[in-house]
Amino acid sequence: MNWLRLLLISVLLSFHSQSFAAIETYQFDSVEQEEAYKELIFELRCLVCQNQNLADSNAELAQDLRQQVYEMLTKQNASKDEIVDYMVARYGEFVMYKPPVEPNTYLLWVGPFLFLLIGLWILIRIIRSNQQNNELDK
Repeated sequence: MNWLRLLLISVLLSFHSQSFAAIETYQFDSVEQEEAYKELIFELRCLVCQNQNLADSNAELAQDLRQQVYEMLTKQNASKDEIVDYMVARYGEFVMYKPPVEPNTYLLWVGPFLFLLIGLWILIRIIRSNQQNNELDK
């Protein structure tokens, strides 16, 4: 019974620590900079979480990348395209949450549909095979 209590307390404490995550506040020179920042952190992927953008991730790397985006926007006056180009050059196209449709990303965009078609083709073959076996058994 004590181990169950210990497990419950440890689970509750792990959730409790998440509530103290730091909230980042940045001061922007203009509304345009703030909008560009928000767009960029939603367009760029957290490299640690892999299925979250920078805006949704609390990973330390995501915090660092948000800080980098902020500094490039406010201190270096970099454009959105320059920031995206910098991130892609440094981390590869994986950093983009929605990579562009280019020859080297065709598989990313077409791959899921190919797997779906192959799966449907296999399913149809199995169903037809079962129907033919049922007709032969009769």
